Amino acid sequence: MHPASVFRETEAARLLAWVEAHPFMTLTAAPEGRPLLAHAPVVVRRLPEGLALDFHLARNNALVGALTAGFHGVLLQLGPDAYISPDWYGSADQVPTWNYVSIEIEGPVAVLNDAGLIAQLDALSAQEEGRLAPKPPWTRAKMTPGVFERMSRAIIGARMTVERLEGTFKLGQNKSEIDVEGAVSALGDHPLAGLMRLPR
Repeated sequence: MHPASVFRETEAARLLAWVEAHPFMTLTAAPEGRPLLAHAPVVVRRLPEGLALDFHLARNNALVGALTAGFHGVLLQLGPDAYISPDWYGSADQVPTWNYVSIEIEGPVAVLNDAGLIAQLDALSAQEEGRLAPKPPWTRAKMTPGVFERMSRAIIGARMTVERLEGTFKLGQNKSEIDVEGAVSALGDHPLAGLMRLPR
């Protein structure tokens, strides 16, 4: 996370809404001292015992060997980012910077059982198919019997129990209104420009 508190976001509702809208994340861990990473779409779970993120990995992923024992990891979602030129600001004597959105979620990771994996896959498909409406949603019921079960043996489900959830929304909060307006104008239709236009 960026060390400046002006950019830090800890409001769980906003962060989880962002993750649900942008669920493709990078998992990082060093279960045996060597940093490893994997990419996976996640499903946010609001459980009685707290927040969790469910995902799945290919069984030949380097992190899978450590899953049976469990490990501590970080899931990272990197949102839109952009270089900001000082020429865009209305104020003099500025320096270049980079604006961006990122969210970190940290906690222990453990294996999901077979039923948990299937629930994760069904929830993930429903989550993403819902974005494609009015297209009729795909479900595994459309598959030939037995094919889904065979294919699912190539992956393993996992759950991260959330211990830390925080984000960096570096959107020019430390700049004057005229400087932000200049950067937003120069960025045009870049996704970051829309975020910078929001009330700060």
